[in-house]
Amino acid sequence: MSNQIAAGETIIPELQFSDFPEDVQLSILSFLTPSEISSFSCTSKRFLSLCRTDSKLWFSMCERRWGSKTQIKKWGSGKITYKFLYKTLLEYENLIGFWRLSKKTETHDENVKKTPTLVVFEWGCCYIVGFRVSPSSNGGYGVVKSPFLLMGISPKGEIVNFLEPNVGFRDDLLKSVVEKGLVCGNGDNELLSVDVNRIGEFHIVIEEKVGFGFCGNGESVVGFESGSSPPDQETSEIYQYFANRTSPVGRQRRREKERQWSRKWNAEHFIKIVNYFPTDLRPLQGLWKGICEDENLDFYLVVYDDIGGIACRKIGDSCKPFSSYTPVFWTSNTTFFESPFSSEEEDIYDTREHLLPPGHLHCSEMEAVSRILYINSSYDLVIPGLAGPTAVNPHQVEGRIWQYGDGTFGFGFLRDNHIIDLKHIAVDGCLLDAMKPL
Repeated sequence: MSNQIAAGETIIPELQFSDFPEDVQLSILSFLTPSEISSFSCTSKRFLSLCRTDSKLWFSMCERRWGSKTQIKKWGSGKITYKFLYKTLLEYENLIGFWRLSKKTETHDENVKKTPTLVVFEWGCCYIVGFRVSPSSNGGYGVVKSPFLLMGISPKGEIVNFLEPNVGFRDDLLKSVVEKGLVCGNGDNELLSVDVNRIGEFHIVIEEKVGFGFCGNGESVVGFESGSSPPDQETSEIYQYFANRTSPVGRQRRREKERQWSRKWNAEHFIKIVNYFPTDLRPLQGLWKGICEDENLDFYLVVYDDIGGIACRKIGDSCKPFSSYTPVFWTSNTTFFESPFSSEEEDIYDTREHLLPPGHLHCSEMEAVSRILYINSSYDLVIPGLAGPTAVNPHQVEGRIWQYGDGTFGFGFLRDNHIIDLKHIAVDGCLLDAMKPL
């Protein structure tokens, strides 16, 4: 009886993949990787034909993955294949996010302005935009978001990049890109052609494309990866990169190119900031902003190491000597002290002034602090004598982190009488308090 069909029972036939409508098939296939698509196309002539249909399958793959972030049909003015677009956007995807300036080629030109040390890459409607991020000059928490690098695809399928080394892109240029696509023209904007070269993992260098110089709407080639590179690895990668470029043949070709065109922009190295936001297990991790001792806004990066320690340093310190060894604070013990706190700890907190912009208030009641973490200054730990007389008394480098109920925190050292309160610089990848440059 178990093998017999009961009277009145509805029999539902098994459906094969080929029985689904084509739009359903495309929707399912859009979740596969290119290598998986290649394997699937070998199963039948019909599926081979389906997988070769660029405007159907590869468009579906692009639309599903990036359709909510950018306008797929506008890339390359709609004249490029979606298979090529998929491969390009897959690389661009690794660029999205925050990067810190690690090294800038030295220049003796006193007229060259100080380069902002924080960069963020975002999706545009049919391009990628790189923004330099710098503190505003209004004395508050606002940050200036200035576009300097435009990356995309020309209607001919060429990877093109525009770099504006001075004041940033004007709105009319972005409008022109949307309407006409990324092409090299004869506009009145002098934009620089650059290469964005990969140096190992998580490290890029943006440098002028020698021999091309400026053009009305410049063009360039790009390559990149994302991640976070330790200092020793970073130094090794830079050495190998320049060693390859300074071989006898390479030097001769380089000299010939430099004779053809003199450089108008100094190369910049960037390291990807992977973990720029806090998590439940790492509540202090990420990018932060706060008013420092000189009463100016600055950016801070807090990182957790592999053995449980925490270190914090200003983003700008990454370009300075000994920057790898001079965090603002550090701790090897990440155990927080929970409320209620001792009267001594209440006094330590209550007797310190919060460094805040004019007009900003902070609750000075101890109830605003959810928990406390002990920290130290690290100046004399790796480079003995660097901190001077303060290293004589170990209590002079002791400090505290006070975490507040909203997830932000402040820190200060017992030798000082102030607290630096840190605020979020971004939420879900979007900059807070962002302003356009004047």
